[in-house]
Amino acid sequence: MENNLQKNIFKRGSRTYFYSSIFFPKKVKKEVGTLYAFVRLVDDFVDSSPQKRQEFFDFYEKFKKAWNGDFVEDKIIDDFVVLAKQKEFLLEWIESFFQAMKSDLEEKKYFEIDDTILYMYGSAEVIGLMMSKIMKLNTQSYYGAKMLGRSMQYINFIRDLEEDNNLGRQYLPIKEMREFGLESLRKEIVKKNEKNFILYIKKQLNYYNKWQNEAADAFKYLSFRYYIPIVTASLMYNYTAKIIKKNPFIIFEKGVKPSISRIIITGFLVFFKAIWIKYFLNTKK
Repeated sequence: MENNLQKNIFKRGSRTYFYSSIFFPKKVKKEVGTLYAFVRLVDDFVDSSPQKRQEFFDFYEKFKKAWNGDFVEDKIIDDFVVLAKQKEFLLEWIESFFQAMKSDLEEKKYFEIDDTILYMYGSAEVIGLMMSKIMKLNTQSYYGAKMLGRSMQYINFIRDLEEDNNLGRQYLPIKEMREFGLESLRKEIVKKNEKNFILYIKKQLNYYNKWQNEAADAFKYLSFRYYIPIVTASLMYNYTAKIIKKNPFIIFEKGVKPSISRIIITGFLVFFKAIWIKYFLNTKK
């Protein structure tokens, strides 16, 4: 039986990931939930207001003990460590994740896009690598897995711009912001220069599209059962990007997220399209 604690954290933390994951085989779905519950809990420590600094460092210390063989009596940590060792996650990936989350405790801002990319390696790309291990993909898929994690993280940065403003963070590059004549990304400031704000956001969306396209090149490494949930999640992030591109100021008005019904319907459409290609088009060649 799937662990209710992990399932609840997963469901609460990401609508898109949770409902896309229903298309995974049962065992893999549980493993994905174990991974997501672990990283989401850490993320919650640094994103809460006020931040839970001590809880973050206590969690990290317990993780290190568990990694070294101790049973720490924390279901989220113990199950994750078992999964990580079974699937051969590199400790460097996990440490990079913790380092990225630790940097969020300092309310960091990022001056150039390369600075943000460096952050996203630990916050998102390594999660893509862990997912590759769960799905037992070959190493040729790793670059695409990293780009999928990076692109999804970046659209979240764009979508959550106002939330990050309130937390004193800015993941979108300050240097480019200034090149567009913007003093900050607060609503009252960008309203004075709407045209340049729109151009700036569209440039950020171009980064997303580039990385998403590079990720899509690796979808060919996915088996039929893994293709459906991964492509479904990818399409939902593309949907979010399209909504924001149409009206960048929507990010100040409401959270742009696909509905549960849209996610599930898209999943079934991906399923039937994959069936059509696999069993009908291929037989005609």
